[in-house]
Amino acid sequence: MFAVRGIAVSFSIFVLLYGVLSVAVCAVWRSVWRRVRHYHDSAAGCANLLFALRITPFVIATAVTVVFAVPSFLLLEPREVNESIGTVPVVLGICGIALVLAGMWNSVLALVKASRMVAAWSRQAQEIGSSPVGSSILEPKILESKVVDSTIVDSKIPVSVLRIAAVAPPLTAAGIFRPRVWLSAAAELALNDRELQSALRHEAVHVRRRDNLRKLVLRIVAFPGMVEIENSWRESTEMAADDAAVSSASEALDLAAAVIKLSRMAPLEPPAELTTALVHSPAESVNARVERLIAWTERSQTPAGGYSSLYARCAAATVLATLTITYSQLLLLVHAATEWLVR
Repeated sequence: MFAVRGIAVSFSIFVLLYGVLSVAVCAVWRSVWRRVRHYHDSAAGCANLLFALRITPFVIATAVTVVFAVPSFLLLEPREVNESIGTVPVVLGICGIALVLAGMWNSVLALVKASRMVAAWSRQAQEIGSSPVGSSILEPKILESKVVDSTIVDSKIPVSVLRIAAVAPPLTAAGIFRPRVWLSAAAELALNDRELQSALRHEAVHVRRRDNLRKLVLRIVAFPGMVEIENSWRESTEMAADDAAVSSASEALDLAAAVIKLSRMAPLEPPAELTTALVHSPAESVNARVERLIAWTERSQTPAGGYSSLYARCAAATVLATLTITYSQLLLLVHAATEWLVR
């Protein structure tokens, strides 16, 4: 009975915090995003902010449950007392368990679908190039008749480029721990050398940013009402990859041309969730990306200030010190709250 009561209380705390914080994020993310975009034109910064906002409820709820709720129950709850469990913690506990299981199920389904799609592509795939992925030094690689600038030579993430016979997907990056870039023969014929180089650099940025892993995380933390912020995050990741893939106005125009050409190749089936295709979003988003690339300027590539990491470290150190000093008192407060919840 003690273990059952502990599980019910822990998952009740988790689902309450997760629900309240998720509702708060749904209410404020648009205003926060607009304000950040107004003062900071970095698509990568916007994408990182949206991802952080999306996973914050899950991270905080999990941290509070693991760091406070479970220890306070184990240390302060008497094991000898045969205390009954109220209806509220039982219902909330079941909802919390169901939420966690639903997230795990969503992630498994997404992994299985992506694995099956990649397996289907692999049957007739031909590797045409391989290089490490990074962000600075570019090394030219010969892919049969076309010269492709692959990415950084000092990174430790190797990425293979494979040609597939299927029309769809024209160009996409798939894989989480061993990512690969898949290029259709039709897309290779449609793009000229410079357009293909820019398009491959775009996909390499997705690999470097581990966007497919982030998509998997979003499946794990699935919660009702979060679809809009997730779609905005996906659009921002595409723009961030566009920005990182080009370093001049001519390269921006090449990438815009590649996006336009590949958008005309309608896929035979929708891409798997855990893939990052060069063109897979709605037409409005594609048009916005093309307009943004056409209007590319050197100013748009100016990196953001390097103070965010320092601020984050200072904030983390402050929070850790505060928790260390007040941990015992916080455990007492959390236990009092859980006692009220059980009754």
